[in-house]
Amino acid sequence: MQLTCWTRKMIACQSIGFLLTADLPWCVCLPSADKPPFYPLNKLCKFCDVDLSSCSGTGSCTSNCSITAICDFFNEVCVAIWRKNETGFSIETLCHNPALPLYGVMLDDYNSSTCLMKERNTTGGMALVCSCKDDECNDELQFAPLWEPTPEDPLKFVILVSLLPLLLMVVVVVGMFCWYRTYRQRQLSQEWESSIKKRKPMAGGLDCSDACAIMMDDDRSDSSSTLANNLNHNTEPLPIELDLLVGKGRFAQVYKAKLNQTTSDQFETVAVKIFPYEEYASWKNEKDIFSNTDLRHENILHFLTAEERKVEKQYWLITAFHPRGNLQEYLTRHVISWEELQGLSSSLARGVAHLHSDRLPCGRPKVPIVHRDLKSSNILVKNDLTCCVCDFGLGLCLDSSLSVDDLANSGQVGTARYMAPEVLEARLNLENIESFKQTDIYSMALVLWEMTSRCEAIGEVKDYEPAYGSKVREHPCVESMKDNVLRDRSRPEIADSWLTHQGVAVICATIKECWDHDPEARLTAHCVAERLLELEDEPDKLSSRSSSAEKLPEEQKVPVEVEIPEEQVKISEIQNIIAVDCSVSDHK
Repeated sequence: MQLTCWTRKMIACQSIGFLLTADLPWCVCLPSADKPPFYPLNKLCKFCDVDLSSCSGTGSCTSNCSITAICDFFNEVCVAIWRKNETGFSIETLCHNPALPLYGVMLDDYNSSTCLMKERNTTGGMALVCSCKDDECNDELQFAPLWEPTPEDPLKFVILVSLLPLLLMVVVVVGMFCWYRTYRQRQLSQEWESSIKKRKPMAGGLDCSDACAIMMDDDRSDSSSTLANNLNHNTEPLPIELDLLVGKGRFAQVYKAKLNQTTSDQFETVAVKIFPYEEYASWKNEKDIFSNTDLRHENILHFLTAEERKVEKQYWLITAFHPRGNLQEYLTRHVISWEELQGLSSSLARGVAHLHSDRLPCGRPKVPIVHRDLKSSNILVKNDLTCCVCDFGLGLCLDSSLSVDDLANSGQVGTARYMAPEVLEARLNLENIESFKQTDIYSMALVLWEMTSRCEAIGEVKDYEPAYGSKVREHPCVESMKDNVLRDRSRPEIADSWLTHQGVAVICATIKECWDHDPEARLTAHCVAERLLELEDEPDKLSSRSSSAEKLPEEQKVPVEVEIPEEQVKISEIQNIIAVDCSVSDHK
C-alpha cells in the first residue's frame, strides 16, 4: 500500500493542545489515491475576554487577544463580542457553532471573511457582535461607520438642518413653561402654608423649620403621640392583644387591639392591620410608604411600626386607632352639618395635597406619593371630625428615578367605582407623573360628593349611597363603569336644591372641576385645599341658604319689585371671589 504525505506551514497539533508555527513537514498517511481526499481542519480563532480603553466602537481595532485556539469542531466559526461597561469597553473572542444561538441571538454573517460588527440585543443587554469563517478573522474588528449625508440624500439633510432651530425653540418654550409652573406652584405653596399658620399656629410656638426638623406628632391624635418614639422596630414582637375585628379588605383585616405597657397594667389602644403571608408585596409596599418620615401629617394615618409574625405566618402594620371608623360608615350613620362638611372636606384635601406635594412646608424636597385607591372606606374620621387618609397598599412613590416601564408595570389598579376615566380606559400618560395625581383628584371629587350628599345644608338629605350608587350595582366591574363614565359621560347627580346654599355651591363647583373628563383640566389637590380654606374665611356669606330659597306663604305672595342688597351677591360671583389661581395646569 502506497502512502502519500502533505505539508502545511502552520500545523495545529490538537492531540497536544498547542500550535507549531515553524516550517516543519507534516505527513498524513492515507491510502494511495490519484488525489488526496478532503480532510477539513478546525478553524483557528482568537479566544479571550479582554478589557480595553481604546476600542470605542467606531472605525476598526484589534482584539488585543494573545491566545489563538483551535475550535473543538470543524463547523465552528470565529466570533467577537464588543460591550460597553462601567470602566470602558470589553471584547470577548471565541469559537461558536452558528447553528446554535449565542447569548440569545443567531449568527447570520458567519460566511464573511471579515468581522463586521452589528448591534444585537443579547441576553446580557445591547452589544456589537460579528462572526467570520477565516482563521483568526475575529482579531481585526470592523465597526459600521456613522451615518453621513450622501449625494443621494441632500433633501433629507437640508430638512434636518432646517428643523434644528425649530426644535431648539420648542425645547426653550417647554423649559420656560416648566420653570414657570414650578415657580408658581412653589409660590402658591408658600402662600397656602402661610395662611395655615395664621389659622392654626403650631403647638409650643415652633416655626416651620423646627417642625420639619423633628417631624412633630399630631397633638390631636386618638393614640398616644409618644408611643411611636418608644417603639423598638428591631426587637421581639410587641406585646399586642387583638381585641375586635373592625374592618376587612381585599388584602388584609383590621383589628382594634391593646398594646400593653411593660412597666404597668396600662395599655394603649391601637389598630393592627394583618396581612396573610401571600400578601407580602402589599404589606411591604404600604410599610415602605409609611416608613417615610416625610409622610407624617395630621391628615395622614399615624403609623407606629410594622412587624413580621413568623409564627402566625402574618405581616402586621400597627397604627393609631380612630373609634369613629371610616368615612363611609360615618356618613351612613350621621347627617352632617355645614361646619362638619367644611372640616371633613378641607382636611381630606389637605391630606391629599400633602401626599402629592414635592416639598415639605419648610421647603425641603419630598417624593410625591399617589394613593391610587382613594374612596370613603379608605378615609378615617378622627375624634375632632377631620379626615385622615389610610390604606396605602396600592400607593406609588413618584420617584424621579422611575422609568416609563416601571410606571407602566403598575397596571390598572384601584376600585372600579372610583377609577378615573383615563384609568378605566387604560390611557394614562406615563410620560408625565402628574397624570397619576390627576386620577387621585377624580376619586377625591367622588368622596367630596358623598360628603355633600349627607350635609343638612343641601335641604332634603337622602340615605347614604356611594358615588353612582343608583346607576351601578354594589360592586361594579370595570366594564360597567366604562359604560357610565366613558360612554355616557355620567357623573353623580348634583341637584339644583344643593346650589341654594352659597357655600355648598362653591364646593359643588369645585367637585365638577375635579371630576372633569379631561385630566389636564382638573384642579390640583393644593388648589382644592386652598379653596376650601377660603370658605372658612367667609363664614357669614357662605354659611346660609340663598334668599331665593326662602319662599313666602301662598297667601302672602304679591307682585312687587325687590331691590337686592349689594352684600347678597350671586352664587357665580361668590365663586369668582373665592376662586384662586391654581397654576396653569389647573385650567383647560
